[in-house]
Amino acid sequence: MRRLSAAFTAGAMAVAAVLFTPQPAAADTPWLGVSEDRYASFSVPAAYVQDHVGAVSQVVVEGNFGPSSSWAEFGLTRRGDVWSGVLGPLEPGQYHYQVTGDDTKSLKDPTNGTSVTSEPLWSTFFVPGDSARWLADAPEGTGGKVEPLTYRTRTGQRSALVWTPPDYVAKGGKGYPVLYLQSSDGEATTDWLDLGRTKQILDNLSTAGAIRPMVVVINDDDSSDDKELKDLRKAVADSYHVLRDPANQAIAGASDGGSAALSAALTKPRQFAYVGSFSGLQAPDVDRRSANEINRELKLLRLYTGNVTDPAYNVTYRLIKALGRAGVEFEFDGVNPDGGGNWDTWQENLVDFLPRLFRDVSDHGPSPGHGRLDGEFAPPPAGTTPTPFVTEDGFVTFETTTGFADAQHVTVWANVAPGGSWLRVPLSRDGDRWRATVGPLDPWFYYYRLIVDRVAVKDTSNPTKVTTEPTWSTFLIPGAAARLLSDVPAGQGGQVESMTYRSTVAGQDRTALVWTPPGYDPSRAQPYPVLYLQHGGGQNYTDWVEMGRAKQILDHQFLDGDLVPMVVVMGNGNSSNFNRELLENIVPTARARYHISSEPSQQAIAGLSMGGGQALGVLRTYPGQFAYVAAFSAGFGSGAGVDVEAINNGTKMLRLYVGDQTDFVYPSFMASLTTLNDLGIRYEFDGVTPGPHGWDVWQKNLIDLAPRLFKR
Repeated sequence: MRRLSAAFTAGAMAVAAVLFTPQPAAADTPWLGVSEDRYASFSVPAAYVQDHVGAVSQVVVEGNFGPSSSWAEFGLTRRGDVWSGVLGPLEPGQYHYQVTGDDTKSLKDPTNGTSVTSEPLWSTFFVPGDSARWLADAPEGTGGKVEPLTYRTRTGQRSALVWTPPDYVAKGGKGYPVLYLQSSDGEATTDWLDLGRTKQILDNLSTAGAIRPMVVVINDDDSSDDKELKDLRKAVADSYHVLRDPANQAIAGASDGGSAALSAALTKPRQFAYVGSFSGLQAPDVDRRSANEINRELKLLRLYTGNVTDPAYNVTYRLIKALGRAGVEFEFDGVNPDGGGNWDTWQENLVDFLPRLFRDVSDHGPSPGHGRLDGEFAPPPAGTTPTPFVTEDGFVTFETTTGFADAQHVTVWANVAPGGSWLRVPLSRDGDRWRATVGPLDPWFYYYRLIVDRVAVKDTSNPTKVTTEPTWSTFLIPGAAARLLSDVPAGQGGQVESMTYRSTVAGQDRTALVWTPPGYDPSRAQPYPVLYLQHGGGQNYTDWVEMGRAKQILDHQFLDGDLVPMVVVMGNGNSSNFNRELLENIVPTARARYHISSEPSQQAIAGLSMGGGQALGVLRTYPGQFAYVAAFSAGFGSGAGVDVEAINNGTKMLRLYVGDQTDFVYPSFMASLTTLNDLGIRYEFDGVTPGPHGWDVWQKNLIDLAPRLFKR
């Protein structure tokens, strides 16, 4: 397999994908649907996968979905006869993907008519939006024209692609300036169209009057040495109405193509007046003796790089220093904080570069939001620090131990997708370890596990633990948005302690965790109100502390003055009869041990997923016993046997929460709202919480709920 891009790590390339010739789908039902609100829904027939690649234990959609548009794997879930999943909301832009079973068995989506010439298994889709307006198709009849150009060189016949602007005139009047756009080593000329959307960019900028009319020639990677480039330039001059003087010649490229553009311009500066390097991976040596000639001949030398995940990041820093020492004049677009070394970044580079060509511009600074490049990025040497290693600006380096030196495919599975959905980011070999740097990640709480040849593995270098998920590890990206999830200063928070109780339902001793607020006084005159907070299916009483960050949230909100002093009891909801477990075991033990109220107006119950269903079940069966009820990602169910009057009269607040379309309970939840409306039950619902059926959503739900309790 050829080098896809800097974002596709060596780890993903360690095993060659098995290629399958695309065949018509058994049915014409699309595998991919993209909603107006930018959610991508994948639905892959299991029978098609079975017929074309054989039996598989997992199916993923591989694509540029990761942080900084890096290559990542989105795992699908087998539901009946279909592998399916919803990802989003996606940022506006161009996406490419393929479907892969069991790490190596890849196939093309046969229901998607798009193609990538250089990658037969890839399909593409475009998510519209204002930030991607230059990438959209121009109105029909307003764009330029792309056609092939075949020409001869000393080594044989070659081809290029040529874009001519709208209303291009082949004869008469002044000719057109020319931009030569270099393909990267191992890339194809067509990638600039299939993946870079170069035609759309040129069409839109031209229609908007943002660029001077020009001819753009896209080279293949073998046409970038001096002699081959000379042959191409002659062929263009012979075939198109173009200007031949250096002042009307420009050259640019991405990755190795950026290196080729720099080499062509800096070693022989009388060829081109405008030069752009997009994530160039190498640069020719430049000294003071050639600086004067370069400065005299070049009107523009502009450098671009993505963030620290771009392999050109350190190269660009060294190039900037070298050019500065030599006295070569140049411009730097700044570090793209959210882009790596991939087509999303290079599209932005092209949009910035084109309007600067063949005319005077007043703005010579970096693009808005781009940052300084103050030094090289170097994570700690392998094996020298616990993982993950987190930088101040949210880049995370994951690393395995040496125990997987013989592995073939290693990924980090983490909640790094939009809204907190889960993606698998490929790691690459680093000696006898596997490593990858991911980011930037927004400030928040993250959890992950390693997937080694399809087996979940704990990162043993990370001391954090999740009791109910032994292979998971956690870390926090600090920042204002994550303040409520961070630890409060030592000695200022509340206390979490274990409470053992006898379960008459399970016939054994069980444990709950109890949070008491700072300054908890068991002798105060007024008993404390109490919240019973339940976990979800497959979880346990430890999860709200280990994963939900309940202690941190409650500590901060209390210290901020947002929380009524209360006691929070997190019991074990894994019971065949939760109502009995709660009312006969958990509640009596809590009342005996803690100074809490038994008044309904001072009692609340809430939970996530299964726990949310349990909270609603208590409401249905014992209306009025808990004045505050909340459910996170759980539906109400049917209206049979519901005492609506008792619920409305005895409940001060019934508040409901759900994730977005990536939360699998979303359809049933929305249906349950109709049931509540039909029954006339009063409730509160402020709209979806962005994110999936996961902790990112439920943490936000608790943050919203807790300050509302016991204030009515």
